[in-house]
Amino acid sequence: MGAGVGSRRGQLFLRSLLFLLLAGPPARRPAGGQLRYAVPEELEHGAFVANLGEDLGLDVSTLSARRFRIVSRAGARQHLEVNLENGILFVNERIDREEVCEAGGTCLLHLQLLVESPLELYRVEVEVLDINDHAPTFPWQEYVLEVAESAVLGARFPLESAQDPDVGTNSVHTYRLSPNGFFSLEVQTRSDSSKFAELVLERALDREQQRVHRVLLTALDGGVPERSGTAHILVTVLDANDNVPVFDQPSYGVSLPEDAPAGTLVIQLNATDLDEGPNGEIEYSFSGHAPPRVRELFHIEPRSGQVLLKGRLDYERASLHELYVQAKDRGPSAVAVHCRVLVHLLDVNDNAPEVTLTSVSTPVLEDAPPGTVIAVISVLDRDSGDNGRVSCEVGPNVPFELRSSFRNYYTLVTTQALDREVVPEYNVSITARDMGSPALLTHSTLTVPVSDVNDNAPRFLQPSYSVYVMENNAPGASICSVSALDPDCQQNAYLSYSIADGRIHGMPVGTYVSINSDSGHMYALRSLDYEQIRSFQIQVQAQDAGFPPLSANVTVHIFVLDQNDNAPVIVSPLPHNGSVATELVPRSARPGYLVGTVSAVDADAGLNSRLSYQLLQATDFTLFSVAPDTGELRTLRSFLEQDATRQRLVVQVRDGGQPALSATVSLLLSVVETLPQTLSDFSEFSLPPEVSSSSPLTLYLLVSLGSISFTFLLAILILTAIRYRGERRSRQGASCSLPRCHCCPGSRPSSDGLKTSNLTAQPPAGTTAATCLDVPAGGPPGYCYKVCLGPESAQSDFMFLKPCSPPRNNEKEPGQRPRPEQRLQVSKEVKQPNTDWLPPSTQRPTLKRYQIPACGNRGSRWKG
Repeated sequence: MGAGVGSRRGQLFLRSLLFLLLAGPPARRPAGGQLRYAVPEELEHGAFVANLGEDLGLDVSTLSARRFRIVSRAGARQHLEVNLENGILFVNERIDREEVCEAGGTCLLHLQLLVESPLELYRVEVEVLDINDHAPTFPWQEYVLEVAESAVLGARFPLESAQDPDVGTNSVHTYRLSPNGFFSLEVQTRSDSSKFAELVLERALDREQQRVHRVLLTALDGGVPERSGTAHILVTVLDANDNVPVFDQPSYGVSLPEDAPAGTLVIQLNATDLDEGPNGEIEYSFSGHAPPRVRELFHIEPRSGQVLLKGRLDYERASLHELYVQAKDRGPSAVAVHCRVLVHLLDVNDNAPEVTLTSVSTPVLEDAPPGTVIAVISVLDRDSGDNGRVSCEVGPNVPFELRSSFRNYYTLVTTQALDREVVPEYNVSITARDMGSPALLTHSTLTVPVSDVNDNAPRFLQPSYSVYVMENNAPGASICSVSALDPDCQQNAYLSYSIADGRIHGMPVGTYVSINSDSGHMYALRSLDYEQIRSFQIQVQAQDAGFPPLSANVTVHIFVLDQNDNAPVIVSPLPHNGSVATELVPRSARPGYLVGTVSAVDADAGLNSRLSYQLLQATDFTLFSVAPDTGELRTLRSFLEQDATRQRLVVQVRDGGQPALSATVSLLLSVVETLPQTLSDFSEFSLPPEVSSSSPLTLYLLVSLGSISFTFLLAILILTAIRYRGERRSRQGASCSLPRCHCCPGSRPSSDGLKTSNLTAQPPAGTTAATCLDVPAGGPPGYCYKVCLGPESAQSDFMFLKPCSPPRNNEKEPGQRPRPEQRLQVSKEVKQPNTDWLPPSTQRPTLKRYQIPACGNRGSRWKG
C-alpha cells in the first residue's frame, strides 16, 4: 500500500515538472481582457493552476463578498474551481483530455469568471496539456497479410494502424519492424499528422521456398517516457495473380450537406481488373487503417463500390471525413489496391442560438438610475459562418436594453427610472437570432421584480372627516375611524396613526380623544357636554414605517349632538323668601283676562328646548287656562260670588325631548275688588348673564327694575306725606272715624307718628321677623298702609300696600294666626338657558307682585 502511494506521488511530481517545463510562466492578462493558462491532464484534486486574484488584480479579501465564481452551463462538469480565500484556480476533479476533447489538436477549457458589486465578467482559457498516459494499441494482436509471389519489388502493403488517444508527441510517432530479409517498413503521415506504416517488399518471394513469413510490428509514441505497442504479422505468400484492380484515380473529393439523411449516396467508386473470372471480380471495403468513426458514419457496398451514408453528420463536430477504401479481386493471390475519399461537409443552419442567463441581479430598486446592470446574458450558436453569428434584442415597451460587452455576451441594463407602483414586475423577452437562411430564433423570458422604495406618502380616503357624537357619551367609546392608503408595499406601506398636539378650550387634545395607532379607530376619553362644547377639530397624522418616513394629515371635525339632559328652569314667577308666588286678580276680570305669563328656559337645543305649558292642578279648572306655547295665564270666565277668593294653581312646563323633562311652579291667586299699583311676582326674575347679554329680555328686566325702584320711591313719598297729614290732624284733636285697621295684630297705632314707628325697631337676633310700621288711614277710605322690613334688606320687600276693609264672614279674626302657605323650591344652579323658545316681548310677564311677609313669626296672608 505504501509503495503504491509513493509511486503515485512520484508520477504527480513528474507530471508537474513536465507541466512547468512545457507551459512555462502563466500568461498575463492580454489587452482583450482574457487570460490563458495551461495545465496537464490527470492532475489530482487541489492541484494548483493559477492565481486568478493576482492576475486579475482583484482584492482577495473581497472575493467571497463579491461572489467571485466560475459560471458554467447547466449539467456541465466543473473540472476547475476557485478558492475564494486566496483567489487560486485549482483542479476540482481529474481532467482526462481524451474525454474532454475527442478531436485532436488544442484542448481548451473556456471559463467565464463573474464577480459582482460591481458586476464584472472575465474570460479565461485553460489549455489541457496532454501527457503520455496511453500506450499505442493495435486492433488485433495478430493478423494475416497475403502477398502474391508475383509481387514486384517495392510493392507496398499498408498495415493496420495503431491507435493512441494521446495527441502531439504523445501519439503514435513511428513504427518499427523486426529484422527480416524480405520486407522493410516505411512510415507515412496522413493529412491530420497521424502515422501509419506500409510494408515494402524488398526481395522477391518464392512460395516454394517459404510460404509464410512472420514479423513483429512495434508502434512507438513520442512521449516521455516512451510507450509502445506490438502486433504479430503473418505474411502468407499466394499463388500468382498477375493483375490487380486499378481505381480511376488515386484520390476522390466530394461535398455533402451535414443534414443529409441516412442512405444518401456519397460517391460511386470504380476499379477495374484485367483478369477474368474470379480474378477479375472486384470487392470494395474499407482499408484496415480506416478510423472507427468513419466506419460508423459510412458504408461501402462490396460489389457495387457505392459509398452510402449510414450515420448522422455533424459539421460542428467534424467538417471533414477521410475514407480509405481498398479494392481486391476474388482470384487467388488477390492483391488489394487503395484509394482515398475526402468527404467535405457543408454547414447547415440547424442549430438555434442558445441563451444562458449567466448572472441575474434581481430584484432591482425602483429608484435605480438608468444604466444599472440587471443581468449578464451569453449566447451561443454551434453553426459556423453567418449561421453562427447571433444578434440579441429585448421585447418592446420595457425600460431595458442589451449592451454587448464581449462577443456573444450582453448585459441587460435599465434605460429609464422604474416605478414599482405602476409596474411591480417586468417579464423581459429576450430574442436571439442568427444570420442563417432561414434564420433560427430562440426566445427566453427573464422576470425582473422591482423592489419598493418609500417614495409615496400616505393618502387619506377623505379630505376631511365630520363626526357627530351624542353628548353624555361613555368615556372610552369609539366615535369614528379614519383610514389612509399608501401605494408602497411591506414596511413602507405600514401606517401608524397619531393625533397632533393641540388644545381644546385650554386643555390638551389628548385629554379629549385618543386614536389606535394601528387601526385608526378614535375614542372619546371623556363624556362630552353639548352645553359646554359644541364642536372642535383635531389633526390626525398617518405616517408610514419607511426610511425616511413619510406622513399626511387630515382634519377631523367633531360635532357634539344635544341630548335632553336638562330640565326646564322656571324664571318667572320666582318664589321669594320661601313663600309661594302670589297674584291679585280683580273680581271684575272678564274671560280672557291676562293674569300673567309663566316663563321658563331650557339649556338644551332644538326640540329638547321647545317648551309647552299646561295647568296641572287648580282649585277650579273652569276658571283659568294656560296657553301651551306662551305660558300665558288667562281667565276662562267671569268670577262668580261663590268662587273662592283664593285660587291655587300648579303650572307644569315640559320640554320636547325624548323622554320629556318638566318643572312645576305653584301660584296663589287672590280675587280682589280692585288692584293696587304694584308689580307682581311674575315680573321679578332674572336670567343668567349669558342670556341677559344676548336676549331682548335684558332690556325688559332693566325697565322692570327701574319701574319697581320708581314705584318704591313714590310709595315712600306718599307714606311720608300721609304720616305728616296724620300728625297734623292728631294735633287738632281730630279722631279717626273710620274703622280701625288691623294690619299688624297685636300692635297699636302710636300717637308719636314716625318717631314711634316700627321702622326703627330691631328684631331679636336669630329671628326672621320683619319690622312693621302701621300707617293711619290717610288715603282713600277703607285702606291703611303698613311698611315691613325683612332682616335682609337687600333681598326683602320694603313696602306692600293692602286694602283695609272690615272683615268678612270667611275671614279670620285679627287675633287668629293665618295658615302658612306652601313655598316653591327653585334650584340655585341654572345652566345657560337656550333662547330658541323664549316668549316674545309682547308675551312677557305683566303681573304685579303682591306679597306679604310674615310679621314676627307669622305667615303671610291675603287680604280680600
